Amino acid sequence: MNDQPVRVVVADDQQVVREGIVMLLGLLPGIEVVAAAADGEEAVALVAQHAPEVVLMDLRMPRVDGVEATRRIRAEHPGTAVIVLTTYADDDSLFPALQAGARGYLTKDAGSEEIARAIRDVRSGAAGLSPQVQARLLERLSAGEPPVPPAVSPTVSQPTSASAPTSGPVGPQPADAPAATPTALPDGLTAREAEVLGLIAAGLSNQEIATRLFVSVATVKTHINNLFAKTGVRDRAQAVGYAYKHGLHHLMG
Repeated sequence: MNDQPVRVVVADDQQVVREGIVMLLGLLPGIEVVAAAADGEEAVALVAQHAPEVVLMDLRMPRVDGVEATRRIRAEHPGTAVIVLTTYADDDSLFPALQAGARGYLTKDAGSEEIARAIRDVRSGAAGLSPQVQARLLERLSAGEPPVPPAVSPTVSQPTSASAPTSGPVGPQPADAPAATPTALPDGLTAREAEVLGLIAAGLSNQEIATRLFVSVATVKTHINNLFAKTGVRDRAQAVGYAYKHGLHHLMG
């Protein structure tokens, strides 16, 4: 749908690695490297200058590291997505980067196809996570831990008519409401938004959710935007953590 190349900034403090990544991306169709940075401080400045859609960000860099640079880019330039591309896949590297707002996380043994796919995924609003990172997130979920602590505390919503006592007569349920949902949903979520959240937690893409619920992809995106705003999460990784924290991961249609 978008025929324009994805504009990318590369940030890595090792010159040989940085130039190699730039060269690799230059060979991939649909990707344009607009600048390269030697540290996080320069990366933030180049994002302000070039307004790229994606930054490939190393973590261990001088002056400003990748986590802090990611946090600043996401705060100052929310239209730019960050994919971490690093040697490190330990929890102390992974989870701070995701909490800072990274939409993707790859290790440097990733091939060109995997890097290209991650760039396309984050451009379309999805997460670009390597299989190893996805496995680690699932391990945390199976242990009952949120995969990423929420970076923003959810706003407490005021009660609405949807959560009022139902002792009196009530009108018909909306046609798209699922048959069985919790009686009190957190943060003012509607039944449909909670169901979409459960499907995100199950790992479904927007297209798969639309197919499951017999709605359009545009409708799914509207539900996702609404539930993100209500819960305070910033990406799908945080949404999964929220779903498990509030027991909504079983609402899978």
